Amino acid sequence: MRRRELPAAMISPVHVDLPLQPVLELLGVFVGALSGGLAAVRKGFDIFGIVVLAWVAGLGGGILRDVLIGAIPPVGIAQWQFVATACAAGLVTWAAHPGLHRLRRLVLVLDAGALALFTVVGTIKALEYGVGATAAVFAGIVTGVGGGVLRDLLTGEVPAVLHQRQLYAIPSLVGALALAVLWREDALSEGTVVAAVVGVLGVRLVALRFGWQAPGPWDRTTARVRLARVGGVGRTGRSGRVAREQPAPLLRWVARVRRSRAAGRAAGEGRQSTGGPDAGGPHAGGPDAGGRPGGS
Repeated sequence: MRRRELPAAMISPVHVDLPLQPVLELLGVFVGALSGGLAAVRKGFDIFGIVVLAWVAGLGGGILRDVLIGAIPPVGIAQWQFVATACAAGLVTWAAHPGLHRLRRLVLVLDAGALALFTVVGTIKALEYGVGATAAVFAGIVTGVGGGVLRDLLTGEVPAVLHQRQLYAIPSLVGALALAVLWREDALSEGTVVAAVVGVLGVRLVALRFGWQAPGPWDRTTARVRLARVGGVGRTGRSGRVAREQPAPLLRWVARVRRSRAAGRAAGEGRQSTGGPDAGGPHAGGPDAGGRPGGS
């Protein structure tokens, strides 16, 4: 009887380790906890709240995974090395959060690495517990994105993985599926596991570099415009022209700032030429730089 035909309880556990896996796992926990600590700082939490949110963000995905597959007690509360690493990341964030904001790009790269590592480790651990391929895929995704979801819920935000359209959960899903297929085909080895980590990491980094996003709600007009741009086809409006696609929120914000500055300069030149007093018009104070466009 082939492996794919065996019930989950009869499947022999797999044992595949990544090179330097304990060190990489601790690094992933530390980076994930940094994201939780920074979210707590933005919300004005005290030191205890920062450490708790760092622990949740760094180990929440692993705790959810272990509860789902029956690995009790979860590693997030049973292994002091992981708990100490997450709490240390919270203390580092509390003491040095201005410097961490300046290292935002590095933190994003490390976070992508943590996503790839957690997805692969979570999927393999589920396979080791004999839960089957389908459950292992869900366990891998939960391990990769669960900490961020819990972090956002505790700070009163909609989980970013659900609404910001970033390619975050999708690379995790692809990596977990690839590992499940390899396991069903008896091709799971250290080499294929490392390739899965590199693949998830590469997709996430490329998406960050080029601004790739998951598709939003279906918009027929926008789809026609994009099809016309790519292939030169598509329906036109009453005027015979293809409807113009609305710019992204960031582009609208930049255009508004430029118009406001141009109006302010024009008003200042007009006052200088006429010699009149400074009237302090609506554009005298410049644009409101406090607003931040929505994103991801």
